Amino acid sequence: MSDVNTADTGARRVRVVLVDDHRMFRTGVQAEIGETARTGVDVVGEAADVDQAVTIVQATRPDVVLLDVHLPGGGGVEVLRRCAALTTAPESPVRFLALSVSDAADDVIGVIRGGARGYVTKNITGPDLVNSIFRVSEGDAVFSPRLAGFVLDAFASTDAPPVDEDLDRLTQREREVLRLIARGYAYKEIAKQLFISVKTVESHVSAVLRKLQLSNRHELTRWATARRLV
Repeated sequence: MSDVNTADTGARRVRVVLVDDHRMFRTGVQAEIGETARTGVDVVGEAADVDQAVTIVQATRPDVVLLDVHLPGGGGVEVLRRCAALTTAPESPVRFLALSVSDAADDVIGVIRGGARGYVTKNITGPDLVNSIFRVSEGDAVFSPRLAGFVLDAFASTDAPPVDEDLDRLTQREREVLRLIARGYAYKEIAKQLFISVKTVESHVSAVLRKLQLSNRHELTRWATARRLV
């Protein structure tokens, strides 16, 4: 797709708040989409955790919030919960677009149930992200390829999904590490992908094994595969 410019968007501006706990990632996204004269996107605020996000969103009332799923303070779902009144406002509602490294079904379904209008993964291109922002601002639902199937499957039935008490014991970050371990990633690869230290990865793995009463990463992989988390 070619670069999105103001001619493509009819010179319309979309005001955006960027929420992600990694400063370098926010800087990269800002560089990709924040040149307003070219993209039509005006980044009016940034936040690194739940409390910052809620404060900035309430203060700026943007058109769209780019929201990471895993955030300090309770995650993207907590931001959506605390901003629910803004998402349902009769005039100029604030719309949320999840932007995450995770492509796990429970993450996707969780934020959509929480009120997000779409979910795209972080391998999206700059032009495609701009296009997604404009579509969400207009009320469309936007998903990266294959993620829409998770949502369709989840909402095809009116039955509530079963509660997994074991999984609920894990923090959002522990779940993220769990999935990467189950997919065969080495500790160094996980550390690089999540922008944390190898020691921190080891601590998360130890916590997961303890909470799930498992002995090693092979048992952990079997546990995650049985629950279709991989």
